Amino acid sequence: MSAGRLGLDAERRLFRAFREGGDARARDALIDRFMPLARSVARRYRGVTVPLEDLEQIAYLSLVRAIDRFDHERGVAFSSYAVPCMTGDLKRHYRDHGWSVRVPRELQELALRVESVRDDLESATGRPPTTRAVADALETSTERVLEAREAFRALYSDSIDRPVRGSDGNDHALRDTLGDADTRLDAVFEQAELDSLLHRLDERERTIVVLYFHGGMTQKEIGSRLGLSQMHISRLLRQALQQLQREAA
Repeated sequence: MSAGRLGLDAERRLFRAFREGGDARARDALIDRFMPLARSVARRYRGVTVPLEDLEQIAYLSLVRAIDRFDHERGVAFSSYAVPCMTGDLKRHYRDHGWSVRVPRELQELALRVESVRDDLESATGRPPTTRAVADALETSTERVLEAREAFRALYSDSIDRPVRGSDGNDHALRDTLGDADTRLDAVFEQAELDSLLHRLDERERTIVVLYFHGGMTQKEIGSRLGLSQMHISRLLRQALQQLQREAA
């Protein structure tokens, strides 16, 4: 008799002792027997936002529930029943708690399958798989794989307080490297528009406007500089502004 057959017979004896005789030691033995399987399934779904220890705990609890529900008289290996149970619980955990941005459930599940297949193919070949190889393994299109990989980025968010190494060799908070809204941006466009309109004034009017608004000079100071009275400067300034308003309109 093969070693695999001996293992299956021992598994069935333990389930029979637990299910029919209520043997708690048999139940504990089954849990110990399949703990490595639970850890293996949990590692397939390790990600960024959910620690591996949490995933293993979810798989362990799922394993215990599977042992309590499994019908050993069906004549199938327990692993064939337990793995889908653990996989389902892990996927539900990611769907309900792991995603920073909500995406459709179907796309969530595909994203997790894509990452799992990528890990398996890379372990088998020793190099990252192509998108086509992943698509072939999942029997889907490359477009769907690319969409799933993009969705996988929604699985986690980053803290703006996370330290990052700056160009000066020191650590800075991520928030300090992010851009901010430039409150002066509108003023830039307004200034560019004003500069283009100023050229439509004659030289004297243009000088008065520039000295008044950019130079911060009073009408009296401008008059002294140009040899004109304050009243004359006031009239020229008013005419210039009226012309600018017409040009802008």
